[in-house]
Amino acid sequence: MASSTAETIGAHEDGFDVEAFIDRRKIGAREIAMLAVCSVALFIDGFDMYFFGKILPAIAHGLDAKPADMDVVIFWTYVGMAVGAFLMPPLADKIGRRPVLGLCALGFGILSILGAHAHTVGQMAVLRGISGIFFSAMLPIGLALLSEMTPRKWRAGFMAIALVFFSAGNMGSGIIAAWLLDIYGWQIGFWVGGVLGFVAVPLLFLIPESLAFRTRRNPGDAKIASTIRAMDATAPLHEGQVFRYGKAKPAERGLGPLALLQKPYFLQTILLWVACFIALGNIALLANWMATFFQELGGIPIQKFAISAMISFIGGATGTLVMGFLMDRINPYWLIAGFFLVEAVALFLLGQVPFSSGVFLVALIVWNFTQVGGQTGINNLATLSYPPEMRSSGIGWAGGWGRISGIVLAPFAGAAALRMMLPLETIMMIIAAAAVLVAVLIVALGIFAPALGPKMVRRD
Repeated sequence: MASSTAETIGAHEDGFDVEAFIDRRKIGAREIAMLAVCSVALFIDGFDMYFFGKILPAIAHGLDAKPADMDVVIFWTYVGMAVGAFLMPPLADKIGRRPVLGLCALGFGILSILGAHAHTVGQMAVLRGISGIFFSAMLPIGLALLSEMTPRKWRAGFMAIALVFFSAGNMGSGIIAAWLLDIYGWQIGFWVGGVLGFVAVPLLFLIPESLAFRTRRNPGDAKIASTIRAMDATAPLHEGQVFRYGKAKPAERGLGPLALLQKPYFLQTILLWVACFIALGNIALLANWMATFFQELGGIPIQKFAISAMISFIGGATGTLVMGFLMDRINPYWLIAGFFLVEAVALFLLGQVPFSSGVFLVALIVWNFTQVGGQTGINNLATLSYPPEMRSSGIGWAGGWGRISGIVLAPFAGAAALRMMLPLETIMMIIAAAAVLVAVLIVALGIFAPALGPKMVRRD
């Protein structure tokens, strides 16, 4: 019986297999707690990332500026987000997921409160730029931690649920624009963001550090045994137990995140980076300027647009869950490409049909469904395609190229479109074309990457 039990939960003559132990667990209180805490972290990240764009005209007015003058703030925000995406996930691969998540939550909490006291566009640009270093890293590190502590057959579903909370943060920021802005002024978004950051820090003490990270860092770490016993008191551990994480050979540690460009991962990494550059650039452009486009070029008040955007959250949440459910059941590459093609159609329609029509609201919901669901698919590809010692870096650096796109595209393209008074129809058509290009890149990833790089982790 003892031998059978040991085999079941991962004991092996050359070390206790932590990956097998996690994968064979049933969902219990500890797994739910991990999902809850990581979901809260992603909710906060989604709120802080999106609230600024929803109330941008009000912030500009409060700083005695025009909406187009806020391009410098968006520019430095995305500079900070790019720095954070390239810096923080490798730090999490080096010192741990939990301490870096705590650092990020505390950092942007403080900086968000300071942002409520900005008096000039320049001050706001500096504060949002530094804040971006911290809030851009919550999603990749949170997803890495969640994926490494969730049984394989539930992994994609749990990640999808956490990403729904990221979208819920986006919706929560819409509440600020729709109902609280007129009462408390533009500062309310910064106060709420700051308080949420402070809330996240103590929650991280409720969950353990990633066992995958600990095992790959030091297979003889005594804390691994303590965490495993807390999860399962019957686990067959002995004095001086050595641990391993799966059968795959760890990547060369001295390379750090540059291991992403090693021969087994090179092609998939490049394709993921380019896809994220375009997809996240589109998201950045729309997150920061969409409400302004419709107000300045379509005559739609930001409060009314915010209400429609909140309704469309239904689409984003559903798209995330559908993507999480389907990715392990049909070809994920064709699935993600299909999402982006449908997104392109929805974006095109948003520029063509009247705001007051039912077709506009349907197109807005479909756009949210496919944009959020499609990006969820890309995030899952990045999460599940790399081993633990480079997982945070894999997600974070893919997102980092998206932040660089935000630097190049989001601030100046939106402001330039406003200054040139481009028709709303033309702007949305150009953005739709970018979504088509992402679909093409994902198809290329599906054709070429599986033959050369590691396959996605699949459900049993």
